[in-house]
Amino acid sequence: MTAEAPARPVVTRIAPSPTGTMHIGTARTALFNRLFARRHGGRFLLRIEDTDRARSTPENTEAILRGLRWLGLDWDGDAVSQAERADRHVAVAHEMLEAGHAYRCFSTQDEIEAFREAARADGRSTLFRSPWRDADPATFPDAPSVVRLRAPREGETVIEDAVQGRVVTRNDQLDDMVLLRGDGTPTYMLAVVVDDHDMGVTHVIRGDDHLSNAARQAQIYRAMGWAEPVWAHIPLIHGADGKKLSKRHGATGVEEYAAMGYPARALRNYLARLGWSHGDAEFFTDAEAEAWFDLEGIGRAPARLDLKKLENLSGQHIAAMEADELVAAVLDWAERAGEAPVDAERLARAAPLVRDAARTLPQALERARFAMIDRPVQPDEKAAKALDAAACGMLRELTPHLHNASWTRDALEAAVGEVAAAHGVGLGKLAAPLRAALAGRTATPSVFDMMTVLDRDETLARIEDAAARA
Repeated sequence: MTAEAPARPVVTRIAPSPTGTMHIGTARTALFNRLFARRHGGRFLLRIEDTDRARSTPENTEAILRGLRWLGLDWDGDAVSQAERADRHVAVAHEMLEAGHAYRCFSTQDEIEAFREAARADGRSTLFRSPWRDADPATFPDAPSVVRLRAPREGETVIEDAVQGRVVTRNDQLDDMVLLRGDGTPTYMLAVVVDDHDMGVTHVIRGDDHLSNAARQAQIYRAMGWAEPVWAHIPLIHGADGKKLSKRHGATGVEEYAAMGYPARALRNYLARLGWSHGDAEFFTDAEAEAWFDLEGIGRAPARLDLKKLENLSGQHIAAMEADELVAAVLDWAERAGEAPVDAERLARAAPLVRDAARTLPQALERARFAMIDRPVQPDEKAAKALDAAACGMLRELTPHLHNASWTRDALEAAVGEVAAAHGVGLGKLAAPLRAALAGRTATPSVFDMMTVLDRDETLARIEDAAARA
């Protein structure tokens, strides 16, 4: 299905709170917003919702920016700080006061609680109804007050959600929410609406845990006479057990997945498929995702995180990488993981051998280790067992054959096969000691591929070192 082009230039946003590292669910929301904006030639904006001054720290803000950058989710323009826009939020609340869309409420917390206790005792709704809603300003006391929205009490507030469908809330089920606190600071609900309006946001694509906020926020838009955005509330990510994703399910932060060695492009692909689909496509490029993404493809059921699927996609993306791309990704991972410096030139030579078998970047580096080590190669305990006297004898016998062989995979395999046949054994009998000699391990790429990467002199030197052990 081809999505209809929006009537006005698309502007989407991601608005994380810097109270911790970047959650994988926030990353998926950012991805969906960016894909939608790019699909329609629009803008994708970043707002840091840092009004919780106790928990919002520069370190947490930097962690969010770092997570977005690693994942490749670049945004347009400068990041906006919500806290720095507090004066604007207050000004809008005063506009609403002057227009009669808001009012001052002098009820204390004790009075509000007493109202609720009486309502419970009488079996009535505990939704607070302020006695100051229609009070004469001449009766206002000289006391602190909050500013509340004068919400409609009759009828319904309807949200036409692009994912959830028609969502209807009876107005008598909503209270007059607070816009400005007693100390004059704006609430989150007011700040979000003002910021989205001022930033020109046309589509609010966010988790469905915000769905209950949409009716309240829509009332602010309507009171101010502002154009409402298209609402699109996407289901949350759940763990394999069907429960909301949490640390008990494993990694929840973007940087944890980076540390595990999943390429950013693979994680983008996987996150795009968590709750959205385009036919049967599982593996796709960034360009394809941008060309295909639409809100109609988002399902209503929660998506389940499946690390096996992520690992499979990761392997496909590694296999599709050019050698220089793989080297850059491994170097980035190694630096993040605090690994020893990696020789990029040696890794590049080995890259074609490791792509098809590796599902993560650490696995790619591990399979390329044979090209990174220096002589003398020290075999691990398991590999050393393959270098018994008989095996070392065959290695010594193999050396002159390799000296004279053309340095191609087929010629090398023929030379090794000739020696194996002379001893009445299969290639496997020589492959094990060759792995030990060339890589010091039992799990490696093909011995013939390793030989072509190492070149003639290095290969012969390593075999001669190993043969001398017995």
